[in-house]
Amino acid sequence: MVDLKVNGAAVSVDAPDDMPLLWVIRDILGMTGTKFGCGIAQCGACTVHVDGEATRSCVLPVSDVAGKSITTIEGIGSTPEGKAVQQAWLKMEVVQCGYCQSGQIMSASALIAAMPNPSDGDIDGAMSGNICRCGTYVRIREAIKDAGKSL
Repeated sequence: MVDLKVNGAAVSVDAPDDMPLLWVIRDILGMTGTKFGCGIAQCGACTVHVDGEATRSCVLPVSDVAGKSITTIEGIGSTPEGKAVQQAWLKMEVVQCGYCQSGQIMSASALIAAMPNPSDGDIDGAMSGNICRCGTYVRIREAIKDAGKSL
């Protein structure tokens, strides 16, 4: 059994220590907002927050996060930064196909929490590991700036 704190709730999961956090979130806890993309931590679709830091869950063993605070896309709207980012995403009409967006929002929320008024370079650095096949990068950048201004 591994004890976790997911979206503010204490949970115990019966999972092998080396099971990636992504599969614990999706298959055991039933929260499917966090997506599987590449499986090698390169695309960002699986991004969650671990103790407030944007983290790729597809390669992270669940044993490494025992006792830590995990926030998924299902819980990010309860934070001021997450709510601001979600509202900006809607306002700027960021989403196209939507598959990568949970990871994009998680990375953007972590950036805004650390730096409410990021420069273009800051945004590029924080979002560089998140791939959008639809190419909505311009709208993503504008939404991040809008979210920062609204806080």
